[in-house]
Amino acid sequence: MGRPDISEGTLMGFPYLRVDGGFFATCDHRSGHLIVKLSRERVQEIITQGQGEPFAPAGRVFKEWALVEQRDTKKWQDLMDEAIQFVGGANR
Repeated sequence: MGRPDISEGTLMGFPYLRVDGGFFATCDHRSGHLIVKLSRERVQEIITQGQGEPFAPAGRVFKEWALVEQRDTKKWQDLMDEAIQFVGGANR
């Protein structure tokens, strides 16, 4: 992402991107779909609008994570920027 405050980490076997110590995005290693951390309300909005699905590895739904299948570079960048702000990187 070209930002010095973004680092990589691993969570539940997935490589994740982090900002301010918090995980905010990853790609599903099986499908390549984007997974982002947003507020529960925003995740529900994305699901309701048909723009994404709940992220439910092993059947357990993570309510602050959305899986976005449609590969759209602009949309993915916007969602990752939104996730950075949600996780705590808004002051950057």
